[in-house]
Order: sequence, then structure tokens, then C-alpha cells
Amino acid sequence: MAQPLYGEDPEPCEPFPAGPLYVPVRPGPSGCATRLFRTPLGRRTAVAFTSERALAAALGTGQPWIRLAEPALRALTAPLGVTTVTLDPRFAAPAATPAVAASAVRPSVPLLRAG
Repeated sequence: MAQPLYGEDPEPCEPFPAGPLYVPVRPGPSGCATRLFRTPLGRRTAVAFTSERALAAALGTGQPWIRLAEPALRALTAPLGVTTVTLDPRFAAPAATPAVAASAVRPSVPLLRAG
């Protein structure tokens, strides 16, 4: 049986993480800005982690972060049209590697010289 959700219900049917989350940010000239990511389908999402260890595993130990409660994160991203919060994402694309210049690639077949 499904329980009804009420706005003033202190314990909603869907569990949310208790306490502040670890939210990745970008430092800028006006302070920190929440980093936004994309879902596999291309929608923008805010990302948060339940532990500093999970954040470091996904984004690296050098990633700056702040602690925010889930409602505060939603309030910050809602004016930007971001309504989804992804909690503890497990899959991240590997860091991009620089392309090898064409002149740096050696042919595997020796070149023949005429003459």
C-alpha cells in the first residue's frame, strides 16, 4: 500500500540522505559555483556524494567541494532549470587524453625512396 506524501510530513515515503552532502564546486572570482553534470541521456543534473571518499573516487582528490543539505542544493540549482540530483554516481568518463599529432606518428611500413 502506497503512503501519501504530505508537504509537512517529516518522514516522506522516499528516503533522502540525512545530513549534509559533499557537493563538487568550481572556484571562481565571485566564490564557488556548484558543478553541474550530464546524465547518460544528456540532461543536466546536480551531483552530490554521501562521503568525501566517494567524491574523491569519482572526481579525484583535488576536486574542491562544499557541504550542503539536499534541499539547499536543489534550491541553488532550480533557478538554472536543473531539477535532478544524482547521488553517489558510480560511473565517470576517464580523463581526456591529448590527441597525438600526426607528425609524431611513425609509419609501420618503411618508406621506399626512388632513385
